[in-house]
Amino acid sequence: MKIFLIAGTADGRELAKFLSDKNQVTASVVSNYGRKILEQYSNIKINDKKLNQAELEKILRENNFEILIDASHPYAENVSQNAISACKSAGIFYLRYERAEVELNYKKIYHVESYAQAAKISAELGKNIFLTTGSRNLKNFLSCAEIKNCNVTARILPTAEVLAEVEKILSPKNIIAIQGPFSVELNIELYKHAQAEVIVTKNSGAVGGADTKIQAAEILNLPVVVIDRPKIIYPCVAKSFQEVQNAIYNRTNVD
Repeated sequence: MKIFLIAGTADGRELAKFLSDKNQVTASVVSNYGRKILEQYSNIKINDKKLNQAELEKILRENNFEILIDASHPYAENVSQNAISACKSAGIFYLRYERAEVELNYKKIYHVESYAQAAKISAELGKNIFLTTGSRNLKNFLSCAEIKNCNVTARILPTAEVLAEVEKILSPKNIIAIQGPFSVELNIELYKHAQAEVIVTKNSGAVGGADTKIQAAEILNLPVVVIDRPKIIYPCVAKSFQEVQNAIYNRTNVD
């Protein structure tokens, strides 16, 4: 089967590897890091161009793909919406691979739907804010008026591209450039180092380290602001590699 797979995450790349033994897989990534990992597998074709909806639809049509598997990050709303629309226009089966959320039982969790809401609540909970949501929306978070008098520490990927962007808006002393996921113990030490009073995170699942981030905060009795996943209506969803395998051959929803 000829598959176009949006592989913007670690588990997305693992899924590409899993499917490539019995299928023709083209994996789409937009980072050099993702490309380098996929280049290890000679039987996986790579698309490293960022695609809008029209460009994606064109590729799907011209290359006769039979199915698109969307294994983008749970918070990559625009990517998923573009993929759903492109598949609908091209008449191609769309399947969402959705990693499971972490169950949140900690009493000091505050749910929000946006970075603006996260900034407002965080500023009310403490002045030393530890941001574990990466660099993509850091500028939006820092531009919120509520946190102008706060001290924000951001944990980001240690790539030259990311660092160059973040150094434009944050002092080096407020940047922790390290790749996760992290153990509970390391999270605790990083929170202590930053003198964190409140943690901001997303429910990216265990693969994204959401469980250990929150466990560490609970041990330190720190409030956690969780930006909830965007509410997207997916035409078809699978939550494990085996469910993906079943769905692409049965062309049915397994959720």
